[in-house]
Amino acid sequence: MNIISEIRDRAKSKKKRIVLPRSSDPRVIEAAQFLLDHHLAEPILIKNRAGAQIPENLTVIDPVSDERLKKYAHSFYERRKHKGISEAEAIDVIKNPLFFSAAMVDADDADGCVAGSVATTGDVLRAAIQTIGLKKGSNVVSSVFLMSFEDGRVFTYGDCAVVPYPNAEQLATIAMDSAQTHHKITGVAPKVAMLSFSTKGSAEHERIQLVRDALEIVKSHNLDFPVDGELQFDASVIPEIGKQKAPGSEVAGQANVFIFPNLDAGNIAYKITERLAGAIATGPIIQGLAKPMMDLSRGCSAQDIVNTACVCALMGND
Repeated sequence: MNIISEIRDRAKSKKKRIVLPRSSDPRVIEAAQFLLDHHLAEPILIKNRAGAQIPENLTVIDPVSDERLKKYAHSFYERRKHKGISEAEAIDVIKNPLFFSAAMVDADDADGCVAGSVATTGDVLRAAIQTIGLKKGSNVVSSVFLMSFEDGRVFTYGDCAVVPYPNAEQLATIAMDSAQTHHKITGVAPKVAMLSFSTKGSAEHERIQLVRDALEIVKSHNLDFPVDGELQFDASVIPEIGKQKAPGSEVAGQANVFIFPNLDAGNIAYKITERLAGAIATGPIIQGLAKPMMDLSRGCSAQDIVNTACVCALMGND
């Protein structure tokens, strides 16, 4: 069984309520029907334009007329009043399907949200951060890609889509969140490599020191998974090289979570792995939020939406 099949099977057992804010998109309607028919999740569509043909067996909510609008808007106002927003302005914001969907998740009226088939990543993250907020202990919203191979190997790459040049504190948070995401989605214990162009002092540079500083921050949390750095990629994944370059490391040669020092490295690496090594890239999977809200590529297919909804179902707290 490949990782996507495993994710779908595990999502089916959770029966999560997943809200989809773009009901005028035929791909979203097709995905919602598939989720419902295959019992993968309970889809909730948010009305965003008149005239869309939506099957009668799908749940559709109109933000403008929904009785929860004022409650959601008041909660949003309380979060954002320090920015000078009025309650009337908050109501107008929450009428936006993206923000209404995020508000449903924040209020536990839905278990997660999948958006972005039409909206930009910036719009999706803005709604998520302003309405749901960051989880406790997180100082940044980031992302991972799940990289799966035909031979059954599955790795997590972070961050590849959101934070261009994280500082040490942010990089540490990305590492901790990525480890948690890997475990939630795959069920496998994470072994985290903090990557660099140096292994254990083989070079000196301020960019290497940033990775070392991030590693110390992660270790200060006394977490229950091994993490090590700085490691070059070959030392992190090939046992013989790991033993040679980082003897005694719990991670070298056996890492399954790779933390890249910046977005240049992460984005390039996942695309090389996908295009030259034939891996399937699932993501970006958004992490660091208090509750799950996922972003889609605007070029996504209906099945991409289904898969992301299933990932979203696994990201929440049971």
